[in-house]
Amino acid sequence: MISMSARRLLYLGSHQMTAYLWRRGALIREATFSPAEEDLRRFALYLEENSKSLFSLLVNVPDEGFHIETIPYLRGADRQTVIRRKLAQTFFNTPLCAAISLGHEKTHRRNERLLLAALNNWITFQPWLDGIRAADVALSGVFSLPLLAPTLLRKLRVPPEPCLLLSVQDQSIRQSFFEKGALHFSRLTPLQHSGIAGIAQAFATESAKLQPYLSSQRLIGRGQVITAHILAHPGAFRAIRNSCVDTPSVRFNILDLVECARRVGLKTEPPDTHAETLFLHLLAADRPGVQFAGEELRHDFRIAQTRSLLRGAGVALMTGCLLLSGQYLFDARRIARDAEALRAEAAAARQRYENIVGTFPSVPVDNETLKNAIGRYLVEESRSTTPIPLYQEVSRALQAAPDIEIEALDWRIGDAEAAGPNAMTRPLPEDGEGLAVRGTLRPDATTREALAAFGRFVAALRANTGLTVDVLRQPFGIASDTALRGGGSREDEEKTRDFELFVTRKIEPPFDERNQSVTIHPFREPAGPP
Repeated sequence: MISMSARRLLYLGSHQMTAYLWRRGALIREATFSPAEEDLRRFALYLEENSKSLFSLLVNVPDEGFHIETIPYLRGADRQTVIRRKLAQTFFNTPLCAAISLGHEKTHRRNERLLLAALNNWITFQPWLDGIRAADVALSGVFSLPLLAPTLLRKLRVPPEPCLLLSVQDQSIRQSFFEKGALHFSRLTPLQHSGIAGIAQAFATESAKLQPYLSSQRLIGRGQVITAHILAHPGAFRAIRNSCVDTPSVRFNILDLVECARRVGLKTEPPDTHAETLFLHLLAADRPGVQFAGEELRHDFRIAQTRSLLRGAGVALMTGCLLLSGQYLFDARRIARDAEALRAEAAAARQRYENIVGTFPSVPVDNETLKNAIGRYLVEESRSTTPIPLYQEVSRALQAAPDIEIEALDWRIGDAEAAGPNAMTRPLPEDGEGLAVRGTLRPDATTREALAAFGRFVAALRANTGLTVDVLRQPFGIASDTALRGGGSREDEEKTRDFELFVTRKIEPPFDERNQSVTIHPFREPAGPP
């Protein structure tokens, strides 16, 4: 069973069907079938045996029609509707038809010129197409031989001037007219004599007939000289040159059929002047976009296309997954190598550390005891503080009350007793500190001014919400049992205006003692008891 990648080409001439296998640029002739009933059964059996192949049908018959039409500038569905209507009007009751765009006119309306083509004699194709439809094979399309000629001219780099292309197929001569590389007209003429001399004479005769016809159809100008390119085998060059002599209206150019086959990639060298294999190779290698079959005939081909696309997508996805897996595998191996290198480096570092620790002097205690002692030291160290923060607060408050004079500052921390004979013994929490402040007010200030200055001093201290300020002694006696006077006596004015404050705040440790982690590098312990 041959896979779908096998390409088979069917060539339908005026009298028979020929089947070819195309493989890597080479054509292998497999079978020939006539329209007889027995051969049609053989053709059906051939299709059944190769049902997994992709088929293309190339037609070269005289029952062809070509007509140039002009339509308005349209796009999309509107254009397709107009083209279908034009085809139905031009080729009545012919399902095998197609339209080829010849470009737009260079006018303000930009009308589009179309070449309408059709295979007219449906009876000729019906038995072959019925067999293809019944076999359920993938048919890419029904193609006309002259529609492959523009591809040939492009590959041969023939100048895009008005020209003729003449070739021999099936005991007939195909004559096609091109302008700017596009097909405008084609016809098929039977050969009366199949010898080299008869073929050469037919080339000359048909070219002379075709020039005035093209002029009458206004495809070329009156008296315009055209070039007739002739596809011929090198063995026929001499006879063709003797018969095809340039005239005032036709200029002949012989193209080497063998060299043309090589240039288009055909590996099977044509044995004679017949060019069927050349056009079959063009169909397989560079299939044209225009064909005559309807979607009913191409149904299995569309399924094959979808299957091929899905298979290609699956292969692409699998390839991507394999590439991604390979990348992941490469990364995993690289990470494993890096991890192994890090483990080796860590082991070497541990060995160096142990060697360094071995050089430490011995201590009279074990490592655990030393670790606990240092841990306790660090905790006590974190709790230690200085009176500088409280001194700074008092200094800031003095800026708001310049009439205040500080006589003594007594600072203590926790529950420790204050130093000095005049120290206050107010209790403090373990995580707090306190500052006793003793001072006087300016003696030349009035009572009202002194009280205002003292109030500003206390308010400035209490502006810091982290401080707790207790007034232990006011600068004046303002107890509830003391009478208040509107003006002070001289004795009151000369009385000492002393006051006492006690300022406390909570000490914030520099770290969380509960999460304190102390790492002690072990010293080398002594070998025996100290």
